[in-house]
Amino acid sequence: MANEDGLIYGYLLDGTGGGRALDWAGVRSWRPGEGLLWVHLHRTGTETEQWLRDDAAIDPVVLQTLMADETRPRALHVQDALLVILRGVNLNPGANPDDMVAIRLWIDSERIITIRRRRLMAINDIAADLAAGHGPKRPGEFLVTLTDRLIERMGPVIEALDDQLDELENEIPAARTGELRSKLADSRQKAIALRRYVSPQRDAMSRLHAETVSWLQDVDRAYLREIADRTTRYVEDLESARERAAVTQDELAGRLAEQMNKTMYMLTLVASILLPPSLLTGLLGINVGGMPGVDSPIAFTLVVIAILALAAFEVWLLKRLRWL
Repeated sequence: MANEDGLIYGYLLDGTGGGRALDWAGVRSWRPGEGLLWVHLHRTGTETEQWLRDDAAIDPVVLQTLMADETRPRALHVQDALLVILRGVNLNPGANPDDMVAIRLWIDSERIITIRRRRLMAINDIAADLAAGHGPKRPGEFLVTLTDRLIERMGPVIEALDDQLDELENEIPAARTGELRSKLADSRQKAIALRRYVSPQRDAMSRLHAETVSWLQDVDRAYLREIADRTTRYVEDLESARERAAVTQDELAGRLAEQMNKTMYMLTLVASILLPPSLLTGLLGINVGGMPGVDSPIAFTLVVIAILALAAFEVWLLKRLRWL
């Protein structure tokens, strides 16, 4: 749980996979050369911005980006440091996975600063690994671990979206149109929402492994390149899911239009059959003198027979014309 003062985690990494937990006093007393410092902050903490500006001496432009309300994935090389903004799926209880959570990083050879507003499971994993003694040892390894955990958690969410679309495609023949259209719209919106951030994250990951910072080793670049490739595959999967949802919606709309056309066609045929008898009965029902058969006891029977014969003739004619 985030502290009101903004400090969520503070660790001094020992370079062997472990780290010593720090409070605000320990974070403020740290000096370059004492070891790799990791500070994880809540963006709205009361002391977060003040520490970043005064103690950490973050450049004002970088600080503005780290504290921005809305962010998109990006990677920026500043001297021998990296400003990285990434997104992860929202796996917090009661949240929608496609409502992606932002994590902002300022990372150099001696400091790692991460900032978030909502909880991110990948960060909690790293803190647990450090506490257990098998966490990241270097800044490059920290960056690789974080990006790998973010991408790893995207996989099941995207696979679940594909499985949902498979089920919806199979339900088309028997499902209720309104219910299926609602599910398709929901799946399409999820694919669009995920792609909105995963696509620029692919570009950010592709840029990361090419950056020439001194603390990023060749093995780190190789891992980052692999993570960038996985991100690209996820973007392609999301584009495919969006297109599949659109095609399924078109097919459903076509089936609905076909059903409507059949219904209108049958109503038109029924109206065509009933129109001449209706005209005849309407003509015989006018209340004027001179109506034939008024005094005949068999006139009604003859009229009924004539109407039935006329209807039978119309049915025969429609079949002959292959309209029925």
